[in-house]
Amino acid sequence: MFSFQAFVTFLLLCKVWAQDRNFILETIDFLIRGQNDVNLENHDNIINMEGEYDFIIVGAGTAGCTLAARLSENPKWKILLLEAGGPERLIMDVPIVAHFLQLGEMNWKYRTQPSQQACLAMNNNRCNWPRGKVMGGSSVLNYMIYTRGNRRDYDRWAEMGNEGWSFMDVLPYFKKYEGSTVPDAEPEYVGRNGPVKVSYVNWRSKIADAFVEAAQQDGLKYRDYNGEIQTGVSYLHTTTFNATRWSSNRAYLYPIKGKRPNLHVKKNALVTKILIAPETKTAYGVEIQADDKLYKILTRREVILSAGAINTPQLLMLSGVGPAKHLKEMNIKPLADLAVGYNLQDHTAAPITFTTNMTSLHFEDFAEPTLMNRFNRNEGPYGSPGGCETIGFWKLEHPDTDDDFPDIEIFLVGGSMASNPAISRAFGLKKSIYDSMFAEIEDQRMNAFMLFPMILRPKSRGRVMLKSTDPFKYPLIYANYFAHPYDVDISVRGLLKAISLMDLPSFKKINGKLWDRVIPTCKKYPYKSHEYWECYVKHFTVTIYHYSGTAKMGPKTDRSAVVDPRLNVYGIRNLRVVDASIIPEIMSGHPNGPVFMIAEKAADMIKQDYGFI
Repeated sequence: MFSFQAFVTFLLLCKVWAQDRNFILETIDFLIRGQNDVNLENHDNIINMEGEYDFIIVGAGTAGCTLAARLSENPKWKILLLEAGGPERLIMDVPIVAHFLQLGEMNWKYRTQPSQQACLAMNNNRCNWPRGKVMGGSSVLNYMIYTRGNRRDYDRWAEMGNEGWSFMDVLPYFKKYEGSTVPDAEPEYVGRNGPVKVSYVNWRSKIADAFVEAAQQDGLKYRDYNGEIQTGVSYLHTTTFNATRWSSNRAYLYPIKGKRPNLHVKKNALVTKILIAPETKTAYGVEIQADDKLYKILTRREVILSAGAINTPQLLMLSGVGPAKHLKEMNIKPLADLAVGYNLQDHTAAPITFTTNMTSLHFEDFAEPTLMNRFNRNEGPYGSPGGCETIGFWKLEHPDTDDDFPDIEIFLVGGSMASNPAISRAFGLKKSIYDSMFAEIEDQRMNAFMLFPMILRPKSRGRVMLKSTDPFKYPLIYANYFAHPYDVDISVRGLLKAISLMDLPSFKKINGKLWDRVIPTCKKYPYKSHEYWECYVKHFTVTIYHYSGTAKMGPKTDRSAVVDPRLNVYGIRNLRVVDASIIPEIMSGHPNGPVFMIAEKAADMIKQDYGFI
């Protein structure tokens, strides 16, 4: 299913890596920009750039592609889908190359503002925040880990005043989009016939086997973590199929290409403003920059923002929707005084490195002929999502109760920071940190792997603010990691849980050992003390790319809410938000799947509002 030319190019890069690493780093961008690859979307429907549509969808990411497909099911509606990035390329759908995609032009390449309490191992104390700028959005950039979160997450949303968002309300939408081939998924909870493929990866390493065994030796059960009970261990459920990434673009738009004359798609089109009539507070269109020109496009019904938790609040504020004080400071006339940009949430993990006597992933190995043969049979590690293989959910507070919120998710990556030239670059790791901690692994070509203990229910909240009224200037991102002491404490406890797994028989059998190189700037604390590990997590504050919450959903009585439970923006007619921005509290898992659910539910609500169903 891949472009043969692109794949051969990738293999040649792997082979050359051992001889000339600088050359590789300089040519990675060339590969993932697609000069040697196939454009999967060669034809857009002709767009009248001064025209009028029933619905204008801003952003062709996870939510945007889903909405475009579902709303265009009504042939009487004319839909425009706008995307600031370009086409998805075949090389992007090779799961193992996920690290490299963050280095290319399909990534917005956001960075957080400098911090004194987090991201300390990263250049200028700023964490890189990747976001998809491509058809399919971040579903093209992510690591394809499929989780729903905990059913209580959605019951909590409903308890906060969001009617219609309890787990039993949203379960039908999870099942609607899932096309799961996971054989041991719980029948009453899984969807089998939806457009988004969910599967196990065929290839599994001995290290992954050891993790699954160790978690069970530690008391977890092997179970479908997307079923009734989340706490447990499993090989990853992934949004892949036949060793191919299953993005929202592939799932929803490929099948209808050329079949829906009422759906128009415009790529490389940056929306610079939502047009809102100040007298009536009604959205009536958008301004976009495309083809080196500024265009105005009107809507008969609604503008729908699906631009993600950074771009959506930026665009709202540029259009006069946001905190009045901040907008006035930016010389923008406030049209609706709302808490746009607040409530920013994310999941972080401090990856821990271990050595082993089992073979781990090494970048140059991908050029080996035996692996090429395996690839042709859809086997081998090419289908592994960036090397991620297994996942476990632990309750640290009350380990005696299975059916409750877990505190920590630990997932395994079958390589180290030194295994792949893209990893440390993608994280923005300081060279001094890399050299002192990981260069030895690279130089000696040691077998190593990482465990990522991800905090599931962070209590810290950040904010997105405008830096400029120029839509081409990036907003200011204040992640505010570790502002709440709980987040530091649970991060350390998750890290210690990950380390403790090495004492169990399955990891002892593969000689799993903590890589005990000390962070130079943490040497003032006794090694392995609680203070040292606090210093560690504040250095390796690795985002898991789950930015959400910046246009919070809530009832009218919630002063921090931006949209109502039907996702309409308060105070502005004909304007909705449908993406991760609306999440009131981040779910206990990876949000890509839940965003599919949000978009499926939103599509039905829109159809209901206009009498289509």
